[in-house]
Amino acid sequence: MPEPEPYSMLDWATVERTRIADGTEFVLGRHGDGWVIRVGALVLMSNRMHDSEESLAEVALARVSNPRTVLVGGLGLGYTARAVLDRVSTDTDVTVLELMPELVDWNRRYLGGLANHPLADPRCHVVVGDVFDELKRSPGAFDVILLDVDNGPHGLTQAKNQRLYGEWGIRACLAALRPKGVLAVWSSGPNARYQRRLERNGAEVEVLSVPARIGAKLRHFVFLAKARA
Repeated sequence: MPEPEPYSMLDWATVERTRIADGTEFVLGRHGDGWVIRVGALVLMSNRMHDSEESLAEVALARVSNPRTVLVGGLGLGYTARAVLDRVSTDTDVTVLELMPELVDWNRRYLGGLANHPLADPRCHVVVGDVFDELKRSPGAFDVILLDVDNGPHGLTQAKNQRLYGEWGIRACLAALRPKGVLAVWSSGPNARYQRRLERNGAEVEVLSVPARIGAKLRHFVFLAKARA
């Protein structure tokens, strides 16, 4: 979820860095109480702009009565998982899928306090793995599926992530929902092609524009989809 920063990345200290299999470098950076994860010069996520991630959980959960199982695709800095945990019951099972083990480790060692330690909540189970693979083996398993993977349907960091937003990924998402379940997808911008793809695969779709940060002009988007009766 790239965003502009008000000053040069040269001001940010590198805390840790890692490379994925294709050579892409991810950097955990800090400047005072600000934290970022960036890919090259692009900020992928930041604790200074996360309201739309919380909105992703809020608007989806508002459309499902008493969800028992929730899947969060993409850990990020933990804000989406925290927004879910704050809105579900004490016996709801929340599974967080994250492809990068380093990101889980950074959350545990450095970033947990940003979102009030969602990974320490006993309802939250973190799985290191591919969301697409988990969906394929989980038909009818979830009341709510939240996807905040890469940059949304407009990919940025890993080509493999685009499987989630293509035909097969959409079918896997919809098949993994329980009756009356909801799929919610975060996106950095509008995407009419993705909306048509959802509808073509039998989904009723809402597209919501939400503030990237409360009070900011920048908007992000949430696609809400459920299988037609």
